Amino acid sequence: MSATMRLEARHVSKTFGSTTVLSDAFLEVAPGEIHALIGQNGSGKSTLVKILTGYHIPDAGATISVDGQDLDLPVRWSEAAEAGVSVVHQDLGLLDHLSVSENIGIGGFEYHRVTRKIDWQAQHAVARRVLDRLDVPVDPQAPVGPLNAMRRAEVAIARALRDQRPGEGLVILDEATRSLPREELHRFHELLRKVVAGGTSILMVSHNLQEVLQLADRVTVLRDGAVAAGGLVTAGLTEHDLARHMLGKTVEAVGRSAGWVPGSGPAARVADLRADGLEGLSFEVGKGEVVGLTGLPGSGFEAVAQLITGGRRPQAGRLFTAHGEVDLAKADVARCMAMGVALVPEKRILEGLAVELSIRDNIAIPSIRRRGRPWHVARRWQDEEARSSIRRLGIRTRSPHMLVKELSGGNQQKVLFAKWLSVQPDLLVLHEPTQAVDVGARVDILRSVIETAGQGVGVLLVSIEPADLAEVCDRILVHGHGGALREIRTEDPDDVLHAIYSESALDAGGKTHE
Repeated sequence: MSATMRLEARHVSKTFGSTTVLSDAFLEVAPGEIHALIGQNGSGKSTLVKILTGYHIPDAGATISVDGQDLDLPVRWSEAAEAGVSVVHQDLGLLDHLSVSENIGIGGFEYHRVTRKIDWQAQHAVARRVLDRLDVPVDPQAPVGPLNAMRRAEVAIARALRDQRPGEGLVILDEATRSLPREELHRFHELLRKVVAGGTSILMVSHNLQEVLQLADRVTVLRDGAVAAGGLVTAGLTEHDLARHMLGKTVEAVGRSAGWVPGSGPAARVADLRADGLEGLSFEVGKGEVVGLTGLPGSGFEAVAQLITGGRRPQAGRLFTAHGEVDLAKADVARCMAMGVALVPEKRILEGLAVELSIRDNIAIPSIRRRGRPWHVARRWQDEEARSSIRRLGIRTRSPHMLVKELSGGNQQKVLFAKWLSVQPDLLVLHEPTQAVDVGARVDILRSVIETAGQGVGVLLVSIEPADLAEVCDRILVHGHGGALREIRTEDPDDVLHAIYSESALDAGGKTHE
């Protein structure tokens, strides 16, 4: 093995029963580089990271070294940490009720030699030192709870660097930028560049191909448990190049077929919606139409998905569908569902799925009252609905009875989509439906959006992803801080970004749609 590599893993395989999920994989991360690890959900990324951090035991024949020193296998986390390996998970792993210093100290507090009690003076000094190293202006004794997303990410990075000597160490970022708002990503990227400038290495696991190309020096691609491309220099690569390596084929563009015309008549109309950041918002979604809703992060548009589906109650607002009219200020989820409106929420685990139940059970839940009987809930229709959804959405699973928690993120998102398609809504509201899914799952989901609209369902896509909006929406409503909506029609993501961040998008005098 080469002693020049910060991390070198060779012949890494992992078999669960008769299923091989990782086959002879390899990974090399150089000192002072940002190295990306990408692949579709189910490609083996998580398994490889879990082997590197000691969660999984690799099959015989694997070797893993840090700075030329072999680690005993299976990896003991204490040994990996001593070698300078640390992890920042996508949820950042911070405890809101503790201080910055306490969060940085978790797993390695400073103790008095005699009393063996925590030496808070020494602990605060350690926190201050690592925060100063990153130029993070946060009081170590401040509570973490009130901190904004960027400050929380900085604290998580500080904890990862706590025991590392400058110029050494490897930080594994497991989708750690997912929780950051778009406007904070540039600052976070600068923070990471500052870390590697001192010689520390970063291994970033990400679904965001644009971020990979902007930030990573090299990239390793996994496909079906094997390395499809190892250590590619990112300079000169495109998102299509990476997607081709991930899928083994060229990704076809998602979009409406030429000559597509949405059906006549409205699927739903929202009138005078009022809440924090929303001043009398009114819009309509036609049958068979995909309408995008976007805007500046924090402007209030993000709440619309919950406000018009009963998840949150606005100060005022009315919803009209073929089933009648409802006062949203008094409505709940059941009332909105009765109006023919369904929501695919942004937070699939917290708000959308029962992960301890099967695929079949999750898809059936919204329809049990409608299709079941008080004395008997038949299984046949549930099995048929689950199998149909698996085929239609390309859900990768061994069986409809597989637990949702055992699926990859992209397949979980497909189950969530199928769950609410099964109620045959008049209006389907999607909130960030492709968040943290791989390129293949994204294509499957967006194609399903188009197919759903083709069946006459109105679709409202609430998203900050310009590519998603441009590819599938018939028209896009851009919300600014002034409260007005500007309508644009485009297939160019740059047009969407320009509309969001241009001064005209912030002008309260923009065109409002009633």
